[in-house]
Amino acid sequence: MKDAFGIPQSLLVLGGTSEIALATARRLIARRTRTVWLAGRPSPALEQSAAELRDLGADVHTVAFDALDPESHETVLGKVFAEGDVDMVLLAFGILGDQARDEREPLNAVRVAQTNYTGAVSASLVSARALQTQGHGSLVVLSSVAGERARRANFIYGSSKAGLDAFTQGLGDAMHGTGVHVMVVRPGFVRSKMTADLAEAPLATTPEAVATAIELGLRRRSETVWVPGTLRVVMSALRHVPRGLFRRLPL
Repeated sequence: MKDAFGIPQSLLVLGGTSEIALATARRLIARRTRTVWLAGRPSPALEQSAAELRDLGADVHTVAFDALDPESHETVLGKVFAEGDVDMVLLAFGILGDQARDEREPLNAVRVAQTNYTGAVSASLVSARALQTQGHGSLVVLSSVAGERARRANFIYGSSKAGLDAFTQGLGDAMHGTGVHVMVVRPGFVRSKMTADLAEAPLATTPEAVATAIELGLRRRSETVWVPGTLRVVMSALRHVPRGLFRRLPL
């Protein structure tokens, strides 16, 4: 069970090699978390991530999970929940894609959408129902400020995150009053391996900063978390910029 400050004792990470997820797991282990499941495609990187968290004192298990195989989600995640209560599920998988290539090759664009949206919808619904059945827990979903308004530079990725963000807000409303806390996290540009080849955007952040914001959001039982917080004001303004002008902004 979570303590009075919302810190989970057990954590299930969907996207077990995500740098943000691992930074969050490290932070939570330092506070209270003792059992961690890292779910992802079997790989040396997944095993290495598990080993690093074990060195911090947690009991860590790896779970074979594929976002692109939603038919398996209920069985795979059901086995985790069958082992005992899960206090927090962190949905952290996703792919950035390559905008120029994906425009030329629509099947690649579909893969971005299926991973970031369809796979996330399936995993979120399965997780939320399991949390509801046990009567408590948090579902934390990594969205992105890219979903706030489609930009020419990454509208395929941005549209997938926009769909996920809207879905998660609705799911949070559906879970209200059930004991399940749903939180959307909207980071800006995060310095990570996934963005290493991209020009850094203003207000860039780090996996560790996102992890800190997630912990604070859990303590406050927030429904939406912006990282950094300044982005809330920035995106509120950008949402209202006329389309013709927005199209010409260097974004």
